[in-house]
Amino acid sequence: MSDKTDYSKTVNLHESPFPMRGNLAKREPGWVKQWQEQKRYQKLREKAAGRPKFILHDGPPYANGDI
Repeated sequence: MSDKTDYSKTVNLHESPFPMRGNLAKREPGWVKQWQEQKRYQKLREKAAGRPKFILHDGPPYANGDI
């Protein structure tokens, strides 16, 4: 039994365009800069203009009392 079988081709691994590590601290400033250049916040505000205000009541009272 000296023949070694290469099983690496038999494993069905998913290929993803996402990096293996997030590196959020390094990548987030670039995203923020890109969003500012594209004026995304201003576009969201323009798109929401004229809509009724939405309020999400989140917080106390909690089912188990105060935190």
